[in-house]
Amino acid sequence: MLKPLSVQLYSLREYAKTDFVQVLKKVAAIGYKAVEPAGFFDLTPAEFKKIIDDLGLEIHSSHRPWAHTVAEVPEIVDTLGVLGLDNCVCGYGPDDFKDLDAIKRTADNSNALIDAFARQGITLFQHNHYWEFARLDGRIKYEIYDELCPRMLYQIDCFWSTNKGVEDPVEMLKKFASKTIFLHMKDGVCKQQAKNAGMKDGLLDMKVDLLPLGTGTLPIPELVRNTPEQVKSIIVELDYSEVEMWKAIEESYKYMTSNGLALGNK
Repeated sequence: MLKPLSVQLYSLREYAKTDFVQVLKKVAAIGYKAVEPAGFFDLTPAEFKKIIDDLGLEIHSSHRPWAHTVAEVPEIVDTLGVLGLDNCVCGYGPDDFKDLDAIKRTADNSNALIDAFARQGITLFQHNHYWEFARLDGRIKYEIYDELCPRMLYQIDCFWSTNKGVEDPVEMLKKFASKTIFLHMKDGVCKQQAKNAGMKDGLLDMKVDLLPLGTGTLPIPELVRNTPEQVKSIIVELDYSEVEMWKAIEESYKYMTSNGLALGNK
């Protein structure tokens, strides 16, 4: 069954700084079925929700708010209610998966978040980068983490799951298939170094060169064929692009929809 195609609005952040409403209108005009916000710029969450409703866009998930600690849960739940979401995202930096002790601490934090959100009827899911798919004593770090945090659900970023071209993304997806509820799709040359990987001012400081979907080395058709049934949406995300971003976002939409890989609105 084809999944609805979303766009992660982080991809269009530079345009959104100038006119976020126009960005949303253009995304709808291209034909995307849904959006995944990563901030609301000059809009309130309620204003954002009304605009996307009026444009006929859906929202299945958001990267704002982003869960870090249990203390944030009440405020996050309020915002999720405005957005009409019953799920929340979390994620971690390289140091949080540095070694076994770090992975244990990270799992403890996640388990506490899962409990706190569950009391509010909210499901927690996690977004990955490449370091979760590095190996520790021959094992994928995310597998170790998953054993320590068995109730976590996942938003698998298929490009990052290659660990910069080391791992097979289809096999990585299969490992976490039973717990995966969203997919992020980037494209580009998988085997490349991420530049400035780390955290800066509480945000990920990292650059990787990406391309419109279908023009890189990620095996997107095979990943789509192995998409778990419970996945709610396939989400296009280009953190950066070697092609002008609007062109890349439109080409990615055309590739996914014209090849029968996802559902759009055209």
